[in-house]
Amino acid sequence: MTVNLKSENYSNYVLPVKHFDSKCQIIIDYDMTSSLSFFDLEIIFQYNIVKFRNYDYKWTEITGRCIANWYAPKIIQLANGKLVQANRNIGIWEINKKEPNKLLWRFNPENAQPLTRFKANSHDRQIKQTQTTYNFDKPLALLLPGRSALEVSRSKIPFSAILCFTDHCDFDTLKNLKQQRLFFKQHSIKTTKGFFLNHYSKRDDNAAMEYHANEYKAWIDDGHELAYHALSQSIKPNEEGFKDFENFTPPLDNINTWIDHGYQPYNVSCFENYNLSVEQYGRLLHDKNISILWNYSDSGTCIPGVINQINPSHFTLQAFLKGIKGLGVLESTRLWIKNLLTNNLDHSNYNRLYKDFANNLKKRKWAKCFRSAFGISKVIISTGLHYNSKKYKVNTLAKYTPLFFRHRIGKVEFYIFQTMEMVDFKQALNPRNINTLIEEKGICIAHTYFSVPLKHHKGRLIIDGRIDSEVNKNFACISKKISEKKLWNPTVKELITYLAPLEYLEFDVTEEGGICLISENHFTAREVTI
Repeated sequence: MTVNLKSENYSNYVLPVKHFDSKCQIIIDYDMTSSLSFFDLEIIFQYNIVKFRNYDYKWTEITGRCIANWYAPKIIQLANGKLVQANRNIGIWEINKKEPNKLLWRFNPENAQPLTRFKANSHDRQIKQTQTTYNFDKPLALLLPGRSALEVSRSKIPFSAILCFTDHCDFDTLKNLKQQRLFFKQHSIKTTKGFFLNHYSKRDDNAAMEYHANEYKAWIDDGHELAYHALSQSIKPNEEGFKDFENFTPPLDNINTWIDHGYQPYNVSCFENYNLSVEQYGRLLHDKNISILWNYSDSGTCIPGVINQINPSHFTLQAFLKGIKGLGVLESTRLWIKNLLTNNLDHSNYNRLYKDFANNLKKRKWAKCFRSAFGISKVIISTGLHYNSKKYKVNTLAKYTPLFFRHRIGKVEFYIFQTMEMVDFKQALNPRNINTLIEEKGICIAHTYFSVPLKHHKGRLIIDGRIDSEVNKNFACISKKISEKKLWNPTVKELITYLAPLEYLEFDVTEEGGICLISENHFTAREVTI
């Protein structure tokens, strides 16, 4: 076995490996890697890799490309029958059928930990990588058990699926806030509920902590998490906005999550366009007790057959096309074009062009719609001409199935989470989709607008002031799955608090030839055999 380090500074640096009877320690010079933004360990085995322990805790053959992020098992079987397991969960394992004897142990590859940045004024989108450091004081190792490997449940309910709701409060009023809260209480469902701190809005009846603190405290009492959705619904002049951001006092204890709203200048996705240093911004967030941030990116849109955020095959053109059949010509067209453009990162202005197109389409302004469509026709035509070669390509921001990851802003480290857009609650949360999530032991961190009143949003929770009956049935089904211990429904903070330590777990080989955990933990584990 050989191990090569590859990065922007090293093309093929051979790392020393210490061989023991039951493990091979990979010795990494921390000073060498600490200055690298990304690097790969290329591990070459004498035998081919024939099986891979998948995200759903099942063995799969190497038929294409296999990915194991930090929250998934890192276990393989070689052609000689030997099991191989990582001694630590950090990084990403990647295997390609074309090179079956090669294992890549990847650290921060492109788009594995993506952050959205909006350009000033134009709102064109850029995707940047996180700034992450790794600790190699304890060497990485490949463990070679003689009997069985060990896998760890990422869910608090052992080896179950996870469904987490994050809700953007753009259309919340006091009336529908109470309606939502009572609805979720009826079904024993928890959410990470966004809120505006200040009542500064183009809508007089918009809810805000400034006027409705008692209602938000009731959400806390019911077990929900509150998350800042920026500070106000409408955008103040930059100077006033930054003054609000620098001077606001947290209204309640333990509000740790921030979800960007629009293009507020002090948002995580925008602040670098203005005169605020990275160190100062990180310190301000820390001083406000904020430690969890949204990356303003979705892996994709929840539709029939697309709900599992850690299954890359849910995020292909073919899967999306299959899921939007039967939604009507206008809706299917809108969703298809949106999917093409929001997942095409080659041109940052596609995000803005799509929004122009969608706004004109729903308003039936056909001339402007045509002009917008002309601006994005290149990617549409290219996709049509090369569909057969592109239909199974995974969306860029779903390739490495990111959930949440560490990111340093100045001298402070934060957790950044990624979501799945969920608009149509009839389609996205139908029993078949929920059963798929459960069968795949999957995860969905949903990005929702539960109070949206816009008629072009199909499958809304509230229609004409009432809870939609079909959506109600879907949530009743979800509630039943939760009570049956088939589905865990945490808030974002609960999910990250519980799951984040899994990245740091350490494994070793027992005298009996199995694998054990050697670090303190609260996780449930079980043996894995062939």
